[in-house]
Amino acid sequence: MSTEERLTNAFVELADTLVDEFDVIDFLGVLTRHCMDLLGSAAVGIMLADHHGELHVAASTSEQARMVELFELQVNEGPCLDCYQTSQPVVNAHLPSATDRWPHFVPQAMAAGFQSVHALPLRLRDEVIGAMNLFGENADPLAEDAIRLGQAMADVATIGILHERAVRRAEVLAEQLQSALSSRIVIEQAKGVLAERGGMEMEDAFLALRAYARRNRLRLAELARQVIEGNLDTGPLLRSAGSPRHSSGRR
Repeated sequence: MSTEERLTNAFVELADTLVDEFDVIDFLGVLTRHCMDLLGSAAVGIMLADHHGELHVAASTSEQARMVELFELQVNEGPCLDCYQTSQPVVNAHLPSATDRWPHFVPQAMAAGFQSVHALPLRLRDEVIGAMNLFGENADPLAEDAIRLGQAMADVATIGILHERAVRRAEVLAEQLQSALSSRIVIEQAKGVLAERGGMEMEDAFLALRAYARRNRLRLAELARQVIEGNLDTGPLLRSAGSPRHSSGRR
C-alpha cells in the first residue's frame, strides 16, 4: 500500500471516530497507531494536561513508551515537557547527545531501546492542551515533510479532543480532559486484569478490550469498569483475543 493510500485510510478512520459518542481514548489510540505507521516511529505517545495544567499519559503504542513517559513526568524532565511548556516542537533530538539537556530522561529512554525522540505540541491557536512524543529506535532524523505530517496529526488530535465542545469555555475543556484521564486509569487497571488472566502482554490486553468494546458497541471506559468490578464474564473476551503476543504486537 502506498503512502498516499495509508494516509487516506488514516484520515478516513480518524474521521469515523468523530461522532456524537466520541471516545477520546479510542480516538487517541487510533491516531497514535497511524502516526507510528506513517512516520516510521518505533512508538508514539500522547500526554494531555488536566485542569491544573499537569500532564498525564493519555495514549501510547507500547508499554515501553508508556513507562518512559511516566518516568518523564516523575522526574519532570524530557522532550514532551519542554514541548508543552514552550508550545514549540522538539525535533530530531539524538538521545546519546542529549544527556546534558535531560540527564535523567535520556538513560531511561535509551534503556527502553530508543535512540531519538521528537515532541510535537497539541495546540489550537494560543491554547496548548498537551504534546505528542515520537520515539525512534535509530538516530535517523525526521525529514521536514515528516515533521509537517506529524504536526498535522497532532493538530487532528487537538481538533478531535475539542470536537463539538465550546473550545472557548475553559471549564468545559477541563471537564472533558479530566474525564479522559480518569478513563485512562480505569482502562489501565482493566488491561492489568486481562493480562494476568489471559497470560498475555499489556498491549494485547488493550487490543482485546478495544475489539470487544467495538463489537458490542460499548465505550472503552464502561467496559473496563465492568472488567475490574467483576461484572463481566471475561472468558469470551479473552478467547476472542487469540494467542497472546503472537499476532498483534502493537496497539
